[in-house]
Amino acid sequence: MLDCIAKKSLSMIVAFLLCMSALPASAQSTEGHHEVGAGRDAHVPQITVETETGDGCSLEKSDGYVDAHIRIENVDGSELTGDIRFKVRGNTTALNWIEKKSYAFKFSEKTEVLGMGKGKKWVVIANVFDPTLLRNYLAFETAMELEIPFTSDHKFVELRLDGRFLGSYVLFEPVRQGVDRVDLDIEGNDGMKDFLVEYETEKAMSYPDKTYFIAGSHRFISSDPDQPNERQLAYMQETLSDVIQALRKGTEAEISEKIDVSSFVKYYLLNEYFKPFDFGISSVFFYYKDGKLYAGPPWDYDLSMGNANPEYSDRGKKANSPTGVFADQNLFAYLAHKDWFRDLVKREYEAHRDYFAHLHTDGGVLDTLRSSYRETIERNFEEAGWSASKWWLNTQRQPDKTYEENYAFLKSWLAERNVWLEDYLNISR
Repeated sequence: MLDCIAKKSLSMIVAFLLCMSALPASAQSTEGHHEVGAGRDAHVPQITVETETGDGCSLEKSDGYVDAHIRIENVDGSELTGDIRFKVRGNTTALNWIEKKSYAFKFSEKTEVLGMGKGKKWVVIANVFDPTLLRNYLAFETAMELEIPFTSDHKFVELRLDGRFLGSYVLFEPVRQGVDRVDLDIEGNDGMKDFLVEYETEKAMSYPDKTYFIAGSHRFISSDPDQPNERQLAYMQETLSDVIQALRKGTEAEISEKIDVSSFVKYYLLNEYFKPFDFGISSVFFYYKDGKLYAGPPWDYDLSMGNANPEYSDRGKKANSPTGVFADQNLFAYLAHKDWFRDLVKREYEAHRDYFAHLHTDGGVLDTLRSSYRETIERNFEEAGWSASKWWLNTQRQPDKTYEENYAFLKSWLAERNVWLEDYLNISR
């Protein structure tokens, strides 16, 4: 078994650079500023999975769940062991030629994992399309900085599956209803109160086990309840149609009665800044809680921050470029260009300007994140054998030859994006 990486406490450095107070990661929204790497041990937990058949590395999504045993070794020496159900997860990441796959596993009952709250289901994301391995983690750290409600907790881990070391992964809480997840009352009012949906157009992959429906000419998946009855489905359709009608034609006051404006502002800023390729198609969540629609929680940022193929499509070209408006898609098409909404986005950016200004600087947020997890990143390529130059998918930006070049591209992209966005929002320098 590989030795854990040496402890590197960077909280003093980050505190000096960002002048923020460190907060523990949480499935709930946080208060105050959030520091990347601050107060966190640079060791990474180790996850070992042994499937019943012993051929877990050859699993495909179509195989569904298989029986397995898991051991999770935390950095403090504590262990969690148990029987689980284990499967390949994702859409494009689950395609048969993608060798480094992402996985989901679930316990028979809600289980506390690495201090991330209790839940039955968990996911380990391979970040296979991101040659830096940092985009997803950085996006979720930024979501916590913005205090987007119910942002999933996340931790770098290393995964071994049936004796094979698969390298660096990030353990996430999936976007699901739950006290330690997205805290909704799904069963209230006879099942017609709160709900969670994913925006997904016909261009995305469709699966027979998911419930799709149309509301206000937009297509959604019912995430929770995942199998709604006819009355629940009609309720969700009617509720979302009513909200979308207000977004289309309502005044600021009328829109504010239907949506939680703050969550829409924060979620828009996150996605406008990072430009996730799929933002107009899938992996975009909304939830209805206590009579209002909320935007979020965030999900899926490996094809963000310029990591899109500009030759693939107009959408790829826009996502690849560090300039230009991008997140005026899905329900945000009705908000992004309204003066009052843009003023609120500007105000939100200004409240976190120090954070954004240090995303790309030498010794700043991105550099600190890389330094914190340098050794597990290196093991991903040197010991697990993955290549930073592998071009897995035609929608992905063709990677540069070395990790350093790919990292330099990301850092440069963030610098250019910050300059453009400040100009767009008329932020005085």
